[in-house]
Amino acid sequence: MTKYATNGLVIYEGPSLLDGEPIVVVVTGLNKSSSNGKTGDMLQSWILRQDMDPREANKTGADFSICGNCRHRGIAHAEPDKALAKERTCYVLLYQAPLNVWTTWGKGRYAKAADVNAIARAGAGRKVRLGSYGDPAAVPAYVWDALLSDAEGHTGYSHQQSVAGSSFNAAWLMVSADTLEDAEAAWSKGQRTFRVIKSMSAVVKGKEILCPASKEAGYKTSCDKCGLCAGASIAAKSIAIVAHGNGAKYA
Repeated sequence: MTKYATNGLVIYEGPSLLDGEPIVVVVTGLNKSSSNGKTGDMLQSWILRQDMDPREANKTGADFSICGNCRHRGIAHAEPDKALAKERTCYVLLYQAPLNVWTTWGKGRYAKAADVNAIARAGAGRKVRLGSYGDPAAVPAYVWDALLSDAEGHTGYSHQQSVAGSSFNAAWLMVSADTLEDAEAAWSKGQRTFRVIKSMSAVVKGKEILCPASKEAGYKTSCDKCGLCAGASIAAKSIAIVAHGNGAKYA
């Protein structure tokens, strides 16, 4: 594995495919493994607005550039006493990794991939998590094609399967289904889904299985070892996971 001067690498700076606004993609975990117990040792990828703190982007609705029409973004507003969008249910804690990555990038502390070959080297021999924050479909496909070209596997999720101009590709992304109806629509197209459910009884037999890395499945494995959330690139049933707490989405 190539040793890097920093633990992160910029693999894209340019317009979002969702609205043309400036975004940046940074991969982290180049030199050390992730501390995320569920995902395990995976290369993480962060999709962020270039021009604003991720919390501000969320609060104002500017995070459409990176999250598109995901309903878990919450409701934008201009109230000064609130740091994030109202009713936000996304599981990602913006003041942690996304803010740290954005701040570090802003200080110019990450190296930049010179070309697609450099992106490919970063992913070589690694398991890759597409969109640790942000929707991969906001990013040109060539970026992910390069990152995954020599990777050992990946996970990826998207809400943008019906958004014109996005790089959504069911071959490497799971459809993030918010309802059973969403899931059934995706299944009818041969797409695989990742769905948050209220209880184990909601799993659709013959179509879905519980996330093997979840509490309800007994923490049988971690995402890096499982590899089932790889879209239609593998032949497997869709994945469901039971919501905890406020019903935050998991992917």
